[in-house]
Amino acid sequence: MKIRHIKYSIAILVIMQLTVSCKKDFLELVPKGTATEENFYRNETEVYQGLISVYDVMQWGTTGGYTMKQPLLSAASDDCFAGGSNASDQPGWVAYDNFNMDSRLGPQVGLWSKNFTGVNRANIILEKIAKATTLSAGFKTRVTAEAKFLRAYFYFDLVRFFGNVPLITATIPTGELYTQTQSAPAAIYAQVEKDLREAYPSLPTTIATNEKGRISMGAAKALLAKVLLYQNDNAKLQEAATLFNDINKVGNPYGYSLLPNYADIFRPDNKFNAEVILEIPHSNLAAWGDWGWVNGGEGNVGTQFVGMDSYNGDTYSAGWGFCPVTLSLVNAMKTDPRFATSIIDGAALKAAGATYNGRYQNTDYFIKKYAPLKAYRSNSGTAELNWPIDEIEMRLADTYLMEAEALVRLNSDPTRALSLLTAVRARVGLPAVPATLDNIFNERRLELAFEGHRFFDLVRSGRAVTVLGPVGYKAGKSEFIPIPQQEIDLTKGVIKQNPGYN
Repeated sequence: MKIRHIKYSIAILVIMQLTVSCKKDFLELVPKGTATEENFYRNETEVYQGLISVYDVMQWGTTGGYTMKQPLLSAASDDCFAGGSNASDQPGWVAYDNFNMDSRLGPQVGLWSKNFTGVNRANIILEKIAKATTLSAGFKTRVTAEAKFLRAYFYFDLVRFFGNVPLITATIPTGELYTQTQSAPAAIYAQVEKDLREAYPSLPTTIATNEKGRISMGAAKALLAKVLLYQNDNAKLQEAATLFNDINKVGNPYGYSLLPNYADIFRPDNKFNAEVILEIPHSNLAAWGDWGWVNGGEGNVGTQFVGMDSYNGDTYSAGWGFCPVTLSLVNAMKTDPRFATSIIDGAALKAAGATYNGRYQNTDYFIKKYAPLKAYRSNSGTAELNWPIDEIEMRLADTYLMEAEALVRLNSDPTRALSLLTAVRARVGLPAVPATLDNIFNERRLELAFEGHRFFDLVRSGRAVTVLGPVGYKAGKSEFIPIPQQEIDLTKGVIKQNPGYN
């Protein structure tokens, strides 16, 4: 994928932004032979490189600490513990796991920085495209749509993690950097909807093989439907159901279909398969080895996190022992056909002769979907930083279950809702069950385990207090993580802390 091949352009863009922000006269010389923000974006090649710098942020998981979204959200849910060598290894993860975060303790710095970097880069490219005079109409239309999708993607994460955040849809003059006030979630969601509605009509229905990783019309529609569903507004459910139906229907124009074999979805050699709607690619092509700037690589560090510590045996490579699977999920999945694809039974491996160190909160059960596999351990760069294991952000079984949920909540078309739930279960040989909200959310937990959905499902369905209350979750507080203290300090209190945090 081309996204992987122009990493150095991204570094150039970062340098450009730093350069133009300087106010010293002696540094305001006209650069000779150097790319700056002012003289870049001259043609479609350079604008495309700018667009890739926006896409690139999606794969970040190590800005301001380790904050890889999927394993981090698994730790926050009832599916995993934080793990690691001890409680001091990644205290932000432990604090999220136990809901005892404060303004300086938690994963907030990385998640805030990552997503606002994505928003800023999207805003820059949108402004450059609007002013460009050398771009073909088709190129301009598609890239504009992609940038709007990406801005919506980052803001959807910001509003889910933080609630009230500044709504920024243009580059900000330096003098206004620290005066941006927060907007209520309703305003953020409105902007996300607006961007996605404007984006999807201009995106291609399918993506060419040499462009895998770029956004399609189907991905934009699916995200819009998900955004509508997540707001828990009954007035938005019918539109969500209609959009989901367009994605899920047999013969959909996007080419999506459930894979016959559940395990095939997650095979590293089966990237961008027919079930995937939105996939974040990772590779070892950068051969990265700089621990001081882990984001410079393109590998999935989350894979290294969830592996078994000092593992010695077949199939797997050693990891760091984060996210041990809770017995709650293990017991829920013990007789489920998806267990073998989702969870590693460490005790069974030991019985077969393997060894590993049980670390903090060890249960002897580990995440398998994104586990470090020996066959994919990088031979270039630092192996721990270069796992070529993609993250599947959204796939068809997910949208099947979300459409079924929307229909049940609408009390509309129960036959369709049942058929969607049944299709997901029948794929792995399970019998049909009634299409109730309880059954749909239970199915989501088992079908989508460790894919980053469970925590938000608990929150938006009102189940979080019941499920996570015993480990510290508090209604009116724990729905969101704290605003980073440094943002409050830098803005001299213009940015306000979320309720319940100090």
